[in-house]
Amino acid sequence: MKSAPQSKPGPARRILLVDDHPITRQGLAAMIGNEADLAVCGEAEDAASALAAIERLRPDLVVADLSLPGRNGLELLKDMAARHPGVPTLVLSMHDEALYAERAIRAGARGYLMKSAGGRAVLDGIRTILAGRIHVSPAVSSRILESLGRPGTHGRPIKADAHSLVQSLSDREFEIFQLIGQGLGTREIAGRLNVSIKTVEAHRASLKSKLGTKDAPSLVREAVRWVESQNGV
Repeated sequence: MKSAPQSKPGPARRILLVDDHPITRQGLAAMIGNEADLAVCGEAEDAASALAAIERLRPDLVVADLSLPGRNGLELLKDMAARHPGVPTLVLSMHDEALYAERAIRAGARGYLMKSAGGRAVLDGIRTILAGRIHVSPAVSSRILESLGRPGTHGRPIKADAHSLVQSLSDREFEIFQLIGQGLGTREIAGRLNVSIKTVEAHRASLKSKLGTKDAPSLVREAVRWVESQNGV
């Protein structure tokens, strides 16, 4: 009696790595390269080269950091959603998921993991997203569901602590807030984001209003404290 023929495994799914640290990309590439069903098809170090690589390589999935030179990871996600909506992204970042994960999902990511999660979690996240599902931690999933179902809040946090106030910022306001905390002035921020000085000044005024800071020096101090807290200083 003949045994049933075994089905051949399908082609490896193609993964594009986007991170400005070569060592991080090398580590991810080595780990993914050990998996029979996955393969790294390319690497990119910034948003512009990532978009070009997606156009050229047509990956099945992108693994991307949020901290990128030039246009940041959130802007990359929005560009991908507009130009390559069929290519899913797993964000792999050092930034606290409590603040960044929901922003990333709103911008178009299909999953979010902190780099401290470990290699097995990354592989699980990749396969979950390739299977058509969203991959976030249970805590993030619960928070997103609560924000969607909370009457009258439209997804905005209720508590008026510093963390919640920062969560209330738009993505652009949040980006400018971070740049202020990194020591950049209005002209430098305008150049970095390719917007007018008047636009940055308008966002600074909105930041002062939303965060309850009375003047520019107070806003800078608040932004510096925030950046230092995120960097573990």
